[in-house]
Amino acid sequence: MSDRDAQRRRVVFTPTGLVGMVENGATVLDTARAIGADIDSVCGGRGICGRCQVVPSIGSFPKWNVEPSSGDLSTAGPTELDYHGRRPLITGARLGCQAQILGDVVIDVPPESQIHRPVVRKDLDLQDVAVDPVTTLHYLEIAKPELGDSTSVDPTMTGLIANTLAQEWDLPNVQFGHSVLASLHPAAAKGNLTVAVRRDGDAAEVVAAWPGFVDSIVGVAVDIGSTTIAGHLCDLASGAALASGGRMNPQIRLGEDLMSRVSYVMMNPGGERELTELVRTALAELIVELTDEADVALDRVLDIVLVGNPIMHHLVLAIDPTPLGQAPFVLAVADAVHTTAPALDLPCPNARVYVGPCIAGHVGADTAAAVLSEGPHRSSDVQLLVDVGTNAEIVLGNNERLYAASSPTGPAFEGAQISCGQRATSGAIERVRIDPITKAPRYRVIGSELWSDEPGFAESV
Repeated sequence: MSDRDAQRRRVVFTPTGLVGMVENGATVLDTARAIGADIDSVCGGRGICGRCQVVPSIGSFPKWNVEPSSGDLSTAGPTELDYHGRRPLITGARLGCQAQILGDVVIDVPPESQIHRPVVRKDLDLQDVAVDPVTTLHYLEIAKPELGDSTSVDPTMTGLIANTLAQEWDLPNVQFGHSVLASLHPAAAKGNLTVAVRRDGDAAEVVAAWPGFVDSIVGVAVDIGSTTIAGHLCDLASGAALASGGRMNPQIRLGEDLMSRVSYVMMNPGGERELTELVRTALAELIVELTDEADVALDRVLDIVLVGNPIMHHLVLAIDPTPLGQAPFVLAVADAVHTTAPALDLPCPNARVYVGPCIAGHVGADTAAAVLSEGPHRSSDVQLLVDVGTNAEIVLGNNERLYAASSPTGPAFEGAQISCGQRATSGAIERVRIDPITKAPRYRVIGSELWSDEPGFAESV
């Protein structure tokens, strides 16, 4: 190996998977420009705009034969340490225009730093649904207890609220969860408040309280996919969708398909915690985005439903997914899981979380939700339900019996572990036309409105 070769470093950009060799000491931004990786910058590399933020990945990446460590990028210099741009540095991020490459590295480019960022669209097609809310709102006016008042059977705040709910709303024996106790006195300070009561059979529990009159509460439904995370914010009384959004699953930078993420956990101690933190952070950001779009306060979110394939299911619950990486693919739990939003690091103080049940080792809660929505189990006709994603699930049957199976389709659709192919983002072919006379093909790619035989096509892509 020549001295020149010894000074060249292997650089991998995710989620695109672009790989290049650069001279030791080159900046991440210059390297991206040289090999065609998509990183935004408007300040000319002066460390002012903050658009070129990247996140270095640490660990073992056998796919690219690299094992980057924290010392493979230069330490932050004065420009980064004193950075106060309009875009704050995200946790663990570096400015690509300042960070120099000193070793083999894997660099993740978050969507916010991409010029041609993927557009994640997940439309909601609500069918006719009979809404029977589990949680309801109740406005109360409570007289302040006076010293020596003997008319109150229970002068505590919980007693006053429970007594009013029993008399005015026919809700006897209401219970109070620990999480709501601290909010009762502030909510009832002026004597009128609104409480949210959750029913479970004959049991009822006050789960949230606000001062004054509150007339709406919301829930969030999220499909945690291997590639994309899609969510919808819904009114819990009417069922109406108030906001929808989606984003790329940031776990992609540690593995494009499910098995590669399991391999990452196997080969990197603590890898499961890193994957869990990534998906929980993405969920929190998505929920904030949805509530901002609908102009709803986070404390009005009372229900969150999460579904996903078994590995996503385990990771969001901080369960080791490695048993799902080899036969017999044993789930840690198949039943639905009930927990709270704070327990999953989600910014909704009053929300309960329902994580859907899995069906088998590689047929998860997302498939269970699809079955519940489409209803093959409610029909005598035999139906075939196919969910094509990074992992494809197939369900066949009717109200007598259902059969389910799964198969990894990510490598075919997203270019994982194959020489030709890529994710459905900028540059991917989306349309092909063949002239019926000449048989000459032409095509269009995502990100350009021009056909391949039109002037300016090459420049546009």
